[in-house]
Amino acid sequence: MSIKRGLIFGFLFAFLVVGFSTMQRSMPAPKEKRIYDEIKVYMPYKLEKKVGGLAIVDTRTGDKEKPSAAEVMLRYDELQAKWGNKHLEIIDNDVHILGDNNQSIVKIFIETPEERAFLKEFFGI
Repeated sequence: MSIKRGLIFGFLFAFLVVGFSTMQRSMPAPKEKRIYDEIKVYMPYKLEKKVGGLAIVDTRTGDKEKPSAAEVMLRYDELQAKWGNKHLEIIDNDVHILGDNNQSIVKIFIETPEERAFLKEFFGI
């Protein structure tokens, strides 16, 4: 094998490794579907499709945030986690969703230990 062929394969391998690691970093965190879908209804952040990509809209204020395409899902998760840290509370086997005035809006039953671990890990509660 010649040096040119070795360089070509080396660059190809390097680009594949860099591409794969970049793709892994831009993936959103895994979520427990049932509990996340029930909590998501009460979250004030929504994704809005635009011609130029996605925008994150705060439904309380109407503010739009337009992160780059590679960062939009990470930023969306970050905003949701920050909101959940302030507005979610675990009491016994229920997660209580609190309003802006700390009044309980709804409570959702935590069915599995995986859901409890997800709440602690993703929202930090």
